[in-house]
Amino acid sequence: MKKILLALPVCAALSLGGCSNMSNTQQRTLSAGAIGAAAGAGIALIADGNPVWGALGGAAIGAIGTYVYDKHQQPN
Repeated sequence: MKKILLALPVCAALSLGGCSNMSNTQQRTLSAGAIGAAAGAGIALIADGNPVWGALGGAAIGAIGTYVYDKHQQPN
């Protein structure tokens, strides 16, 4: 149990450290995908659906929508 409690912060630090070289568009897309996955899973659970499919759909909608919006807002 102690190894798991130690591994969680280490994994979190390593995964967040990987985002340091990302552009603003990439960071926003990743964040929106994660938020969309959580929202999709939650909505699927409330609606008695499969939370895995809800998470996949929410992640796709969040990431693609944010990427397209961010590219549209950037000047050429």
